Amino acid sequence: EMQLVESGGGLVQPGGSLRLSCVGSGFTFREHALTWVRQAPGKALEWVGTINNSGKNTYAESVKGRFTISRDDDKNTLYLQLNSLKTDDTAMYYCAVYASTWVPKAVYTYIARGQGTQVTVSS
Repeated sequence: EMQLVESGGGLVQPGGSLRLSCVGSGFTFREHALTWVRQAPGKALEWVGTINNSGKNTYAESVKGRFTISRDDDKNTLYLQLNSLKTDDTAMYYCAVYASTWVPKAVYTYIARGQGTQVTVSS
């Protein structure tokens, strides 16, 4: 069974940083593109960014230049470095696997998604 477990969320002030982690199991981690998505209260699920199995990544315009996705396939771990955080970044953050080898066409069509880790940006 494909499983994903996120960690690293918390409360941070505007302008601060966090690093989220996602550990995968039950599948060949290094073969898959991996995606971060987020959902703010009362809003739809939003794509944040994707890293393919070669390490190439792409980001939503709202986070480009502030967030960085990386992966360590030897540790079956995906990372999301969040810098220059804004109050609008407050959300539950999830890692997810899709059938697509690059950016998923529809954000809700994931094969597997973790339980999420909460990021709250507030002064």
